[in-house]
Amino acid sequence: MSTATLETPPTDAIQSFTVTFLIRRFDPDVDTEPRWQDFDVEMYATDRVLDALHKIKWEQDGSLTFRRSCAHGICGSDAMRINGRNRLACKTLIKDLDISKPIYVEAIKGLPLEKDLIVDMEPFFASFRDVQPFLVANSKPEPGKERVQSVAERAIFDDTTKCILCAACTSSCPVFWTDGQYFGPAAIVNAHRFIFDSRDDNAQTRLDILNDKEGVWRCRTTFNCTEACPRGIEVTKAIAEVKQAVMRGKP
Repeated sequence: MSTATLETPPTDAIQSFTVTFLIRRFDPDVDTEPRWQDFDVEMYATDRVLDALHKIKWEQDGSLTFRRSCAHGICGSDAMRINGRNRLACKTLIKDLDISKPIYVEAIKGLPLEKDLIVDMEPFFASFRDVQPFLVANSKPEPGKERVQSVAERAIFDDTTKCILCAACTSSCPVFWTDGQYFGPAAIVNAHRFIFDSRDDNAQTRLDILNDKEGVWRCRTTFNCTEACPRGIEVTKAIAEVKQAVMRGKP
């Protein structure tokens, strides 16, 4: 006859802790100016800021408004300012923030504020569309063949293919904050992606578009955009390469 033994519960259980979030709220139906509101949320170190926003909306205040979709850093929907820096809420871990102080969360800058953490993205996407971010080929490939491109040719613009249009770079740019006509880093990055594509035949048109007082020459090389990019794109380098192409008159 065997005897059963009781297992001792683990003593190294993951500990939770309370984190204070200060969120910049704005309801156009009620508020004349944005206001800060604090929330205490029970969190784990591996939780993300997006998890905290979900908890607040689902458990404390259902009126809190923000965008999110894939929650894995691909869709770019949840770009916001977290402790004064542009980040994706779904990629920002609580353990990487100083929780001894409140965590400040607000909408990205430079775009019209609609409600809470949501801004009007139309000016951003208008600039994106203006640079013609699509392949333009004047000739057709041979029947049954693809447009061939070497590994070296692809490498020239590979970095700028990573853009997810989150606007973190553009809304971190001080020029964009003060000049609503500037194309902004994201639009230039997406122009770069096609200007340097060997399969494209419309590079000169894009260079002419960006050789404008509100184009690449408005960039002041502060590197805010590169630091803000959640995909690690060397945004300032891409802008510099477009400037060089403009001066050469060709990619």
